[in-house]
Amino acid sequence: MGRREEIVVGLDIGTTKICAIVAEVTETSVDIIGIGTCESKGLRKGVVVNIDATVDSIRKAVAEAELMAGCEISSVYTGIAGPHIKGFNSRGIVAVKEMEVTDSDIERVIDAAKAVPMPLDREVIHILPQEYVIDECDGVREPVGMSGVRLEAKVHIVTAAKASVENIVRCANRTGLHVADIVLEQLASSEATLYEDEKELGVAMVDIGGGTTDIAIFYNGSIVHTSVIPVGGNHVTNDIAVGLRTPRGEAEKIKQRYGCALTAIVGEDETIEVPCVGGRDPQSRSRQLLCEIIEPRAEEMFGLIHAEIQKSGFEDLLASGVVITGGAAVMEGMVEIGEEVMGLPVRLGLPGRVGGLADVVRSPKYSTGVGLVLYGARHGAMRTSQRRAQVTSTRMGRVGSRLRNWLSEIF
Repeated sequence: MGRREEIVVGLDIGTTKICAIVAEVTETSVDIIGIGTCESKGLRKGVVVNIDATVDSIRKAVAEAELMAGCEISSVYTGIAGPHIKGFNSRGIVAVKEMEVTDSDIERVIDAAKAVPMPLDREVIHILPQEYVIDECDGVREPVGMSGVRLEAKVHIVTAAKASVENIVRCANRTGLHVADIVLEQLASSEATLYEDEKELGVAMVDIGGGTTDIAIFYNGSIVHTSVIPVGGNHVTNDIAVGLRTPRGEAEKIKQRYGCALTAIVGEDETIEVPCVGGRDPQSRSRQLLCEIIEPRAEEMFGLIHAEIQKSGFEDLLASGVVITGGAAVMEGMVEIGEEVMGLPVRLGLPGRVGGLADVVRSPKYSTGVGLVLYGARHGAMRTSQRRAQVTSTRMGRVGSRLRNWLSEIF
């Protein structure tokens, strides 16, 4: 293993749980060295509704991760979700000044692409380049150094409510943490679960969380659509609590242990113990009854997901189908009912591309946390290379200046 270079922390602030994942970034890998989780009590549908409760949950999760990793956490990459998230495609066009595309031209064309009317209560959290067009040549990924007179950029812009962003940052700051960056949760999950060939062929990444279902569609290696549906695993839990007349906390445990989204794959003789409300004695129920409660809600969720994919206009381009992840995706039968409702191939997305405690986090419920770590590691490396380039450029400038002075003295 390479020498220790940097510690990166992903903080997944979800509706049902807060998860902090600590990774050591080496020259060759990203190794998970610590993880801490705590029940989330201050969020509703991905949005902070109780700052004190959220701060307390973050503090507990971070303390557990620090203890396991044996280090102090000061900076985090945190995710953001919620119905307030909006994404749209935009484009910008500029003239190339020196007949050769430079970094300055890239900055100008991105600025032109994001120059769209924006309400005062909205904030841009991502500008994601899709492709560049130089003169008549499209599909360019790395335009720097190419010749041309006209540069066009196609980008996907993601915005969020300023208040929601500020509340997340405030919660982290009150626990003594610096927020290095705020990352769209489905973008983070895609870092951990999607393969490059899936992104090229076309794929929909669906992160089914507790309060929301986050969708990101990729085509030709770039993100082309993002959206959030305000339905998640908590709705299934509520249905179970009402249908089986059991406390909500027990309904969540029953869902995790015995839940199945497809009645056809459950045996008729399978039974479960259901704790009752009001201190009554537990009762034995058929597992098929549980599945009959879950299946209609699962069908509704996948129906909404399919409608959103159709609305995006990219359904026919999803050659790789749909990848589902998130805590609610773990439930037995979700892949099968997803394929049945949407008519598209579906697979379960497990977080990968990490070492260390990889087996501990290899579950869909950790996809966002692992993705935040991978995002932080990649962007941290990009900033390091940019700093090195700036230092090199500065040194070369100094050498050139000294050489010019020396030549002027001689001649």
